[in-house]
Amino acid sequence: MFVVIAGGGKAGRSLSRMLLDRGNEVVVIEIDRERYRRLNEELEHAVIMGDATEIYMLEQAGVERADVVVAVTGDDEDNVIISQVAREKFGVEKVIARVNNPENQEVFDTLGVGPTVSATSALLSLVEHEMPVHKLVRLLDLKEEKLEIVEVLLEDGSPLDGKRIDEIDLPQGVLLISILRDSGTMIPTGATVLGAGDHILAILETGREEELTRMFLKA
Repeated sequence: MFVVIAGGGKAGRSLSRMLLDRGNEVVVIEIDRERYRRLNEELEHAVIMGDATEIYMLEQAGVERADVVVAVTGDDEDNVIISQVAREKFGVEKVIARVNNPENQEVFDTLGVGPTVSATSALLSLVEHEMPVHKLVRLLDLKEEKLEIVEVLLEDGSPLDGKRIDEIDLPQGVLLISILRDSGTMIPTGATVLGAGDHILAILETGREEELTRMFLKA
């Protein structure tokens, strides 16, 4: 597999090192001269210096034959440009971009840039997962499929407490896939009885989050 990585910061460096160790071909594009020098020594000359938003730099990296392009610079605008150029001009089918500021995620989505990775959003999900007072946590966003996997807490006093799943009128496009409770994890069936304190994993169509959350709230 041939991977072009735009950005030789911590993420780009670690990713390129692991890919090379697994026998893949990698080219890293890094604009900072000092960082380029260090990477060039460490990554066995798999680095070129320049601005990855420039078409000629992507050409120099061999983007035309890349299996994957990964844009992990520290600038969201650059990551958008790199991703769009790789996909639209050079026809790279697999493009992955880092979102440094989660507030910019909507821009990436609107422009069709993705899949995206956001360390801040991932950390937020982990923190929320450890906060039992948080009612719904987005665990995974499957943008191309227009689906997401969430974890929702069944509260004390919820009208669903004590009900069998086959007695619940779930919204269309929602499927319960797992239940975490003190006794362990289970795959739910129609006969499974829900209880307060259950953490329920569900896969649902994007946009159904509020509808699902309302069902699990206490009356």
